[in-house]
Amino acid sequence: MGDTVQMHFSTVDYVIFVVLLVASAGIGLYYAFSGGRQRTTQEFLLADRSMRCLPVSLSLLATFQSAVAILGAPSEIYTYGTQYWFLGCSYFLGLLIPAHIFIPVFYRLRLSSAYQYLELRFSKSVRICGTVTFIFQMVIYMGVVLYAPALALNAVTGFDLWGAVLAMGLVCTLYTALGGLKAVIWTDVFQTIVMFAGQLAVIVVGTHQAGGIAEVWRKAQNGSRIAGLDLNPDPLERHTFWTLGVGGVFLMLALYGVNQAQVQRYLSSRTEKEAIMSCYAVFPCQQVVLTLGCLMGLVMYARYGEESPLDQGYVTTNDQMVLYFVMDVLRDLPGLPGLFVACLFSGALSTISSAFNSLATVTMEDLIKPHVPAMTEARATLLSKMLALAYGLVCLAMAYIASLMGSVLQAALSIFGMVGGPLLGLFCLGMFFPWANSTGALVGLASGLVMAFWIGIGSFVSRMSPSALPLINATIIPDVGNMTTAVMTTLTTTKPRPSGVQALYSLSYMWYSAHNSATVVVVGLLVSFLTGPWKEKDLNPGTIYPVLGSLLFFLPQRYREKLCCVTPLENKSKDLDRQPYQMAQKESNGVACTKEEDKLREEEGERITAQPTCNLAHTLQETAL
Repeated sequence: MGDTVQMHFSTVDYVIFVVLLVASAGIGLYYAFSGGRQRTTQEFLLADRSMRCLPVSLSLLATFQSAVAILGAPSEIYTYGTQYWFLGCSYFLGLLIPAHIFIPVFYRLRLSSAYQYLELRFSKSVRICGTVTFIFQMVIYMGVVLYAPALALNAVTGFDLWGAVLAMGLVCTLYTALGGLKAVIWTDVFQTIVMFAGQLAVIVVGTHQAGGIAEVWRKAQNGSRIAGLDLNPDPLERHTFWTLGVGGVFLMLALYGVNQAQVQRYLSSRTEKEAIMSCYAVFPCQQVVLTLGCLMGLVMYARYGEESPLDQGYVTTNDQMVLYFVMDVLRDLPGLPGLFVACLFSGALSTISSAFNSLATVTMEDLIKPHVPAMTEARATLLSKMLALAYGLVCLAMAYIASLMGSVLQAALSIFGMVGGPLLGLFCLGMFFPWANSTGALVGLASGLVMAFWIGIGSFVSRMSPSALPLINATIIPDVGNMTTAVMTTLTTTKPRPSGVQALYSLSYMWYSAHNSATVVVVGLLVSFLTGPWKEKDLNPGTIYPVLGSLLFFLPQRYREKLCCVTPLENKSKDLDRQPYQMAQKESNGVACTKEEDKLREEEGERITAQPTCNLAHTLQETAL
């Protein structure tokens, strides 16, 4: 089927790879020297809030369609069958809820960073904790997402490992630091097209070589790879309709609802309507991406059957298997292997460029501006560019650390999935439960993170323990298309159902986000009630989405008022659409406090609530009253 000798690239393949990097850098340079030339933080970090629906939606798609996902999904389908496709059922709610709950709240508050919301709703300390958690999550993730595909490529093709890592890391740093969010979004659009082209090329050629799509389907059916609807409600089962269709919703909310990389794209839209439309447009695109991954897996099965390259010893891990298949199918077609590698690295570039830009934004808006209110616009913009550059270099350092990790690589990837759930829980606690106070939020976040790391690390260690090894022929492959880690295990011996703590460790990874966010909400509410719940009148206008008021519509008005969940978001925010809060500096879009506003706050102190003290909170109340 293939030989054990490494397959090598032709010159044409290298040229295509270089063209991808040059084109990406070119887009960055174009936006660095055109338009407003990235002279303001508003333009650099938020693209002047001028982006249209289509580029934003393709950028939303590309951000979390990482290279590891392009390698992960087909090998998942090849090994286990098409059950994974039911993840597509979770996309509907997973994008509908952000479009109609999270986007209206964030957009009407005219924020730059999602974590500014946490200060408006709770306090500065909650905002800083959220920001630090996000930075920790993204810094670990971006190094691995850069290194993992380069390592697989090197193993299969002999493609220079550090040459690829450095070329991608430096080009990405260049266009992110020079061109700002506009460059990141437009390179994402270009890279999304390359991703689709690369996957389609492999599927079309592979299907043709296998004898047509009907033959591919017949072989997959004969090999029991076409899965039916599995309605088993057991949360310990790795993939069932419920784990994928319901657990996946929480995963999507953590990504498309509250992750700064995505929120920043919503906020860069011209209008709230365009932001919502871009969220809708992601839905069909996500379905296409998922279907392409499934088709590639089925074509792989039609080619190799049960004799996988992994079993034959041609490759050592599942993610290398997809690359081996691509090189095997396209070996006589110069240029096409290069197109697939360009597709793979487009996945990596789109993910890490979003990471650089969102990290620069939260560091600037949440950690620097509040403490240096007098900073000029020019200096703030320069500092933002320096931060993007610094995070680019940190990413390369993290890629080097990832190369030293060995088997801990998968644990680093799963940290991403572990942290996403608690952050989702924190935002849900603030947005849906008016009684939650800042003490509850801090304790809830801490308990959610402890629970996440306990389950995540516990399950990783229990799988690696000597007692588990004879039972499992395991290859752990990161499937981070949805920023979690899928653990691909082939059970060769049936195990008894785990109980106690072991059952917690055996929880399907698709439930991690739901479990950890629920922990934050439950603990946060308990602590809030014990330490004195807040009333709705204590809160900043526009920070609560009255979902409870809608759900409890059957109760009399006076009871709903006691539960403080009656004020609709529209009433609080209608003035904000007409009169967005006046920024501290004309072009600035941060929470910077000016002397005039400080004086105004002192004069009208009684009207400002005790906990949030920033000018943003103050102005929001002014516009709402």
